Amino acid sequence: MTAIAQLFSQLYTKTMVLLAILLLELVLLIRYFKSDAQTITPTQYLKLIEEKNPTIRFTRRLKPPENTDQCRVCLSEFEEGEKVRNLKCKHTFHKDCLDKWLQQCLATCPLCRNKVLPDKVVARYRRLQNQVENDGNHDQIMILVSALRGENQIS
Repeated sequence: MTAIAQLFSQLYTKTMVLLAILLLELVLLIRYFKSDAQTITPTQYLKLIEEKNPTIRFTRRLKPPENTDQCRVCLSEFEEGEKVRNLKCKHTFHKDCLDKWLQQCLATCPLCRNKVLPDKVVARYRRLQNQVENDGNHDQIMILVSALRGENQIS
C-alpha cells in the first residue's frame, strides 16, 4: 500500500512541476505576442551605428576635432590607419571600443552623453537583451527541474 502512495506522491510532484513549467511558458508566450515592437539583433544594432557614424581610418593629418590622439574609452593612442568613429558631438573613439560601449551601456557618447541612436532603437535592442537573459533563466529552471527528476528517480 505504501508503494502505491509513494507512486502517487511522485506522480503528483512531477505533474505540479510540469504544470508550473507550462504556466511559465504560457506567460512568456503571451508576453512575446503582446510585445508590439520588434527586437533588434546585435548585427542590426551595429549596422545602425555604422549608418549613423561611419567608420573611418585615423590619420595624423585629420586630427580629431577635440585635439586629442587618444581613445577616451581604452585610453590608448590612435595609430595611423586604425578604424575610428567620429560622433556628431565631435568626439572620436576606436571603432571596437565605441561599439562595445554602445552595446553594453546606453547608446550615448562616453564623454558628453549625447545620444548616438534614437531611444526607440535602443529600447528595441534592450528588449532582445532582456529576452536573452530570460531565456538564460529559463535554462536554469530546466536544469533545476532535471535535477529534481533525477532525485525522484533515485528514491
